[in-house]
Formats: sequence, structure tokens, C-alpha cells
Amino acid sequence: MIFDGVDLESLSAEEMRLMRSRMQIVFQDPLASLNPRMTIGQAIEHPARIHLTDLSPRARRDRVLDILRAVGMAPPENFYNSFPHQISGGQRQRVVLARALVTNPALIVADEPIAMADVSVRALLLDLMMSLKEEFDLTYLFITHDLATAKYVCDRIAIMYLGKLCEIGPLRDVYEHSGHPYTRALLEAVPVPDPRHRRTEPMPAGEIPNAINPPSGCRFHPRCPIARDNCAVDEPPLRELRPNHAMACHYAEELLGS
Repeated sequence: MIFDGVDLESLSAEEMRLMRSRMQIVFQDPLASLNPRMTIGQAIEHPARIHLTDLSPRARRDRVLDILRAVGMAPPENFYNSFPHQISGGQRQRVVLARALVTNPALIVADEPIAMADVSVRALLLDLMMSLKEEFDLTYLFITHDLATAKYVCDRIAIMYLGKLCEIGPLRDVYEHSGHPYTRALLEAVPVPDPRHRRTEPMPAGEIPNAINPPSGCRFHPRCPIARDNCAVDEPPLRELRPNHAMACHYAEELLGS
């Protein structure tokens, strides 16, 4: 795993500890990832106490208040001593974003960051994340099952099936020139607000196989509409078929031409 040109496996335990301040994570369920015995202020300050050891307690508190204000928790003093169960779900999601930002990271891994929020506040949270991206010069690794959300957030997109990359490339290329059958099926499944719209791609047949014991060869072959005999035996490599756009399908060229 390479991060900013550094092979993370080559780092010592202490070097890795220092590197962690530059990469943070936002978990899917904010209520489960916040300690119920810690106040909002304590939860956000905790990473700063570990990584920003040069700051005084007063400076750390000021930084927490600044981060709370940046994520829209204003006035921040009203939330500093509150506990997670005393605020709304949307506010908790803002708090875990603040906790991730407090060490001034370069990368935030966001695991389904709006999945637990009410539909009414999801758009607000996405707008907040995009404004924070610009303000703090962030890179997001945004994990989601919602391709409509990914289209709003991402510059590049990778499609995975049973732990394997199917397709990866610039967002526009993947959406407009998808070459993997699974990618095409996912895009066809995105709701379109047009009653005249009809599917043009066949739905994948059957159920998702057991991820503990995945199929041989191409993992998608039991459900693939264009699978052939060799797909059950040979695992397709990830090949670049367009500039910066790679696919793992023996017959992706046929789909790209269609």
C-alpha cells in the first residue's frame, strides 16, 4: 500500500504512528463509533492529544471549537460538553467528520458516511463534505453502494465485486463507456425519473455467491450474461483498455464496442 509515495509496509511502528495523523476514517454509524461516555469535545480532542502533542490544552480546545464551527456545529460551545445521545443523527455525522479533520489529514476514508443519516439531511452532508474537501485540501476515499452519490462526489471511481476490482477509471469514462458487465448492471439499476425509461442491459441472474468461498475464475461469471467457458477457469487481469481506464473482463472490448 503506497500513500503519498511511501510504502506503508516499510515503516516502523513509530513511523506508522506518525503517519496515521495524515489519514483518518469516518465510519458508517456515528453513534456506534462515538464513545457514549465521552463528550463531543473530548471525542474530537482525543486524536489531537495523540498526534498534536505540541499544542497546549487551551490550544487543543480552541482547535476543537474551530473544527466544530467548520462542520456547521455553531455555536460550538453549545455542543462541546454534550454527549452523543443528546444530539441528532445529522449532528453526530458532523461530529465524526470533525474528529477526522482535527489532525489536519491529507486523506479521509469515508465508509458509507451518509448511510445512517435521514434522507432529508443527506444532501446537506454531501455539500458539507465537498466544501470541506476544498477548504482543507482533502482527498476522499469514498466507499458507497450508491452510484448516484459517487457521481456527485468522485473524480475517479472503482467498481468492486466480491473483493475484486472489476473496473476503475475517471468518473465520466466509467459512467459513459463502462466495459464490465457488472458495472453496466449497476448503472442500469440507478433510478431514472422518467417513466418512459426502460432497461437495456439484462439483470444479473441468481444470487451473490458466498464471499468466503468465491467462485473460481472471474468471480462474476455465475451471474454474467456474456460469460463463456473460460470465465469459470481463468481470472481476468485488470487491463487498461482506454486511457487510465482499466477493466477485469476477458470480453470487455466487445462491450466497449457496443
